[in-house]
Amino acid sequence: MNQVTFSPKPLIQLGTTPVLAMPTPKRLLPTSPAMTVLTDFSQVVPQSIDANTPIDEAHLKMRHGGVRLLFVMDSHAHCIGVITSKEVIGTRRINLAMQQRNLTRSEVTAEMIMTPWHKLSAMPMSQLGSLTIEDLVISMETFTDQHLLITEQNDNHELRIRGIISASDIQSAVGKEINPVPMAKSFADICQVITGHDL
Repeated sequence: MNQVTFSPKPLIQLGTTPVLAMPTPKRLLPTSPAMTVLTDFSQVVPQSIDANTPIDEAHLKMRHGGVRLLFVMDSHAHCIGVITSKEVIGTRRINLAMQQRNLTRSEVTAEMIMTPWHKLSAMPMSQLGSLTIEDLVISMETFTDQHLLITEQNDNHELRIRGIISASDIQSAVGKEINPVPMAKSFADICQVITGHDL
């Protein structure tokens, strides 16, 4: 039996400076389904840190991961809260933690300045599924946070965080800037534009 010999093609050398292929940015409308701006944790791994992580390390993780929010996890892998870039860059919560516990800044951990789970706002996945981006933003008119958690029941009927929507993702997807500020600070900011149909 004749055996076909495989001769590999030689690799090429780059002759010019290459450009990178990039995904085409989503161009959405206020009438697009709200699900299109969901960061779905069944497809994207959520960014998280241990509760005892020092805040400067948390800030570095945000910068390297390109995110503005981290989930804070306890030793049993339960989400006990979230920490945002506003908290790690700001001084109010950090100073309070330092004063109350007589600590230096380097000893302050994520758990000390996070927003605990019982103070977080969320929307069920089933509710999100029936909304357009415009419906979502208008329903969040007084919501001054930049992130909205989306929840669902898992197979064991436990509440789980399925995903997250950020005001800045909505702004980028719809493609308009709000005020002279480069990125929206909250859902309330975006609502001012959408309710005026300025998109």
